Formats: sequence, structure tokens, C-alpha cells
Amino acid sequence: MKSAVETLNPTRVRLTVEVPFEELKDSLDAAYKKINQQVTVKGFRKGKIPARVIDQRFGRGAVLEEAVNDALPKFYTEAVNEAELNVLGQPEVDITELKDGETLNFTAEVDIRPAIEIPDYSGIEVEVDAVEVSDEDVEKAVSDLRERFASTSPVERAAQDDDVVTLDLEAKVDGEVLEDGVASGVSYTIGSGELLDGIDDAVKGLEAGGETTFTSELKGGSATGKEAEVIVKVTQVAARELPELDDEFAQLASEFDTLDELKADSRKRLENMKQYDQATQAQERVLEKLLELVEVPVPEKLLADEINTRKHNLEHHQLGQMGLDLAKYLEIQGKTEEEFDAETKDAAVKGIKTQFVLDELVNKEKLNVNQEELTEHLMRRAQSSGMSPDQFAQAVVEGGQVPMLVGEVARGKALAVVVEAATVKDTNGEVVDLDDDEDETAETVEATTEAEAEAEDKPEA
Repeated sequence: MKSAVETLNPTRVRLTVEVPFEELKDSLDAAYKKINQQVTVKGFRKGKIPARVIDQRFGRGAVLEEAVNDALPKFYTEAVNEAELNVLGQPEVDITELKDGETLNFTAEVDIRPAIEIPDYSGIEVEVDAVEVSDEDVEKAVSDLRERFASTSPVERAAQDDDVVTLDLEAKVDGEVLEDGVASGVSYTIGSGELLDGIDDAVKGLEAGGETTFTSELKGGSATGKEAEVIVKVTQVAARELPELDDEFAQLASEFDTLDELKADSRKRLENMKQYDQATQAQERVLEKLLELVEVPVPEKLLADEINTRKHNLEHHQLGQMGLDLAKYLEIQGKTEEEFDAETKDAAVKGIKTQFVLDELVNKEKLNVNQEELTEHLMRRAQSSGMSPDQFAQAVVEGGQVPMLVGEVARGKALAVVVEAATVKDTNGEVVDLDDDEDETAETVEATTEAEAEAEDKPEA
């Protein structure tokens, strides 16, 4: 077999492959054997039909087609390995010449990873928010905790803001009650905004047993987005009572004995959260600076596939779970379809560039992923997915996604190397000392890339 490579552009090549006919012998034998198992010829036992009879009855062309389809992936892979190409996705294969008994010639156009030159990144400087926790922040945290321990007690008066009311609801569209538009015993805190638009004004002023009708646009269910006439009946009004902010509350709501200890712990927790946010912000800004330093051509087909994947996931998974379509989502976001397409493309380009650059860094810095790092990353991914570690691990193995997880951890380590080399200062001008946590950095990388670039696939003739 002989092969040659022609560079079409920085991300695409054309392979020209010439295969002597004798190298098709194994594939021809396999083709005759396969056809033998699929057909019957009177006078011959199944599987024992001579090759000349198959040629006569079914045509030599059918045998050659079967043999070429069997052989192409092997010869294509040999050509790719011989040229040391890092290919992306499936090739476009064209058989240019097939002479029985003489030769098989074909071409294969395929996207490749572009050659990337990683510059000196030690001079990267970024600014992040300072870690500052005010007394007001602490008071709000304690106040939020206090809200969680509020109690309710029924009252015989009209409902008002912050009351918890129990409601029966019935929604009609065009005068017809919706099958999924009836609910009883719904608990709702007035002013929380967790139900239908207009319900607060409707129920305020009603006592237990009171009923009224209002119109609202439905946010979910079978009639999402439609105007509905909603009949609401208040069956109970309950007032919320907040516990006193004292040592007794601290003992009720935490493991601490005093309110001062609870506040000190709240301050520490807020500082930890802000430090985590600061580290994430540093990773994101260092990554942006790194991408600005590197010229990364993006394969057109890979970009188109990535954009389609992002749109499909948004429309059929995220929005579907919220009972929205793309048009309604864009209306809520206040965006045009053109703006949405532009933002999706920008995000896809950034994701692809991020993966290419960090993968090149993994190779340049010779970074490896050990079992402990992979297991820790798997545990975090399992937690975020809502699955048990065993379930998630089984799904990853069965789906052949282990290399993807290894890649995420490796790219996280690569970004951590760049962050460590960069100068990070907060808004007060103080140098920030970031703890080096590759797995958390991998989460930043994962959020940026969103979807893996396509892996090498076998061609089909």
C-alpha cells in the first residue's frame, strides 16, 4: 500500500491511497464467506458454494463491493498512522479507481487537529474580586437561616404579604378545564413568586373560604405560554412566625451554643465561598488570556457539529424540562434568533479552542492522570449528575466515556499549571495565592468546552 498526504488547509487534509489488488485477498475471502452464509444455490450445501458460482449467479461486482467495504477502514487507518495524523471525525471517502485483479485507489478527506504553538504564558496577569465579607453579608446569611426555621399558625383574617396560604386551583383555556390544570392543597407563600403571575394580587385580601378568578400566562404543562382563566380558592391562611435571634436559636439551627459562634461560622463559610468563587474567576480569566495568546484554527465541520449539539441539548433537554421551546426562551431572554446563533457560535469556538490548547499543553508538559485523580473526578461528576458513584461509573464504562473523563482531568491539570505560573491580583492590588486543585479546575474546563470534539471514526464507502 502507498499513501500520500495533501494539506488542504490548517485543519483538513486529503489522503491518496493506492492498494495493490493482492492486499485485498483477505477481504475477498471474507466477502465470499459472508455471501456464502447469506444465499442458497440449488445443488450446493449452504456455505459450500464455490467462488466461481457466486460470481456467476450474483456477480463479481457484489463480491468486490463487500470486500472493499471490509478493507477500506483498515487501509485508511494504516494511512493515517503512517502519516501520524491526529484526525477528527469521519472522513469523506471517494473510490477513484477499482480494477479487478489490479488495484484499488481511493482518497479520504478528513479534519485534523491543527498544529498549535504554545507561547510563554508565565507573563499572564489577571485581576479578580477581593474576598471581603461584610457585617451585612453575615446578617443576611443568619436571616436566611432564620427564615428556614420559621413556623406557621392558622389565622382568621385576610391574607397578606408573607402569609402561607393553602390553595385549590383550576385553570381553563378557551373555557375548557385543562387535564393538568387542577390542583388541590397547594401551599404558597405570598410574594415568593413561585406560582403564576398575578396570583399574589388575587389572593391578598381573601380569607379562608374566599375565591376569585384571574388571568395568567401558564408557565408549564400542556398549555405552556397560553393565557388561562384561573379560579383560585383559599382554604387556609397561616401567618409565618420567625424565631428570636438568640442563643436558643443558634442551638436549634446549628451545632453552636451561642449566636456569636453561629455568626462567626457564617462569616467563615461566606469567606470560603468567596475564595472558591475567586479561584474559579481566576481560572476563567487566565484561560481567556491564554486563548488570546494562541492562534487556533477551527475545523469548519467540527464547529458546525458542536453548534448543532449545543442547540439540540438546549432545545430537547434543558428547555424541554422547563416546558419551553426556543422561541419562548428567546422571548424571555430578550434576544433575537440571530443574537442567539452568534452567541452559540462564539461559545462553541471558545470550547473547541480551549480543548485544543489545553490538550497541547498536556502533551508539552507531559501531564498524566493517575487512578486517584480519575476516581476523585468521577465522584464529583457523579454527585453533580444525581447518580451514585457506582451507577455513574457503570454508565461511563458502558458508554466508552472513560477517555473523556481522563481528558477532562488532564486539561484541568494543564490549566492549573498556567494559573500557577500567572500573576493573580485582587481588586485591592494584593497578590492572590490560589490553592492548586486540578479537579476543580477540570470543572471550569468542562464548563467551557461543553462537548468533546469528535473522536476518530471508521469510514464508510
